Amino acid sequence: MSVYTDLDTPERILLGPGPSMVHPRVLRALAQPLVGHMDPKFLTIMSEVQELLRFVFQTTNQLTIPVSGTGSAGMEAALCNFIEPGDEVIIGVNGYFGERLCDMAARYGAAVRRLEKAWGGVFSPEEIEAELGKKPAKLVGLVHAETSTGALQPMEGMAEIVHRYGALLLMDCVTSLGGVPVQVDEWGVDIAYSGTQKCLSCPPGLAPLTVNDRARQVMHQRKTSVKNWYLDLTMVERYWGDARTYHHTAPISMNYALREALRLVYEEGLEARYARHRRHAEMLWDGLEDLGFAMHVPLAHRLPTLTTPRIPAGVDEKGIRSRLLAEYNVEIAGGLGELAGKAWRIGLMGYSSRQENVTLLLAALRVLMKK
Repeated sequence: MSVYTDLDTPERILLGPGPSMVHPRVLRALAQPLVGHMDPKFLTIMSEVQELLRFVFQTTNQLTIPVSGTGSAGMEAALCNFIEPGDEVIIGVNGYFGERLCDMAARYGAAVRRLEKAWGGVFSPEEIEAELGKKPAKLVGLVHAETSTGALQPMEGMAEIVHRYGALLLMDCVTSLGGVPVQVDEWGVDIAYSGTQKCLSCPPGLAPLTVNDRARQVMHQRKTSVKNWYLDLTMVERYWGDARTYHHTAPISMNYALREALRLVYEEGLEARYARHRRHAEMLWDGLEDLGFAMHVPLAHRLPTLTTPRIPAGVDEKGIRSRLLAEYNVEIAGGLGELAGKAWRIGLMGYSSRQENVTLLLAALRVLMKK
């Protein structure tokens, strides 16, 4: 007969691409007693989560919610509500998650046009305009922070061009929200989504999403029903709107956790939080270069929250990662897709972005590289 012991999970130092380490206050929030998903207390918590999400997204969008699901659910919600069969959709593909956007959009019947860039590269407004000039599109999707490459996509000026051609601008900010500036209203972004488990330092399970009035109008003028019932925002928005009309049972405890994680962002302040992420990233970059690593992404477009050092010749990248975990309790990740075996992915996100973590990682790598 099997014996199942108490859970005994180790307290890892999570410096990979996500999840990041969770603040103790967020863990305590998870342990709060459950209430019903239509309880007056929970309805108040829902409103506070929405207010705080608008703060981190830097938006006044009414439709700003945490989708019940991981970041990939946010990605799917951002596509399925706006795409109908045959719609022209342009996706900037410069890494793994641009590829995923293409895959999802195609499944909803979009005529996907891939705008290709080398992994680690970024797109210019002129390149977007050139593609739109060939043929109009309904939606243009860009990954603001590409988790597979560590590249930060500039967004200034993109919306002006996209809107001039009558399209919607979609932005993936899964690895940027709460760690680097995300200015939805100032940049004119129509649809943006993220995840809770990266720079917000909350467990995975919710996907912050914001949609402006331009995109909502497109959504409500669809000729066909949304092909995903669970993520149909025409229904979900009524649950998160003033009516609080039942749609599904929201993950109560995860919303507690997100509220506390967002409260931590609010208390720290966005500018101070961005400066902390940048300061620790620069400390990491300098230390890695001293150890002989070259960064995959040029400094001008390098993401402070996710670093991709290239693996020097002769270095056992998988072996060192394994020993980091076994001997130092530190998790970093290998490369993804085209960068598999060629680079590491080191995340300094949210609660993980601390000086002591950078110091420990660099000291451990110095020892392991000598061995």
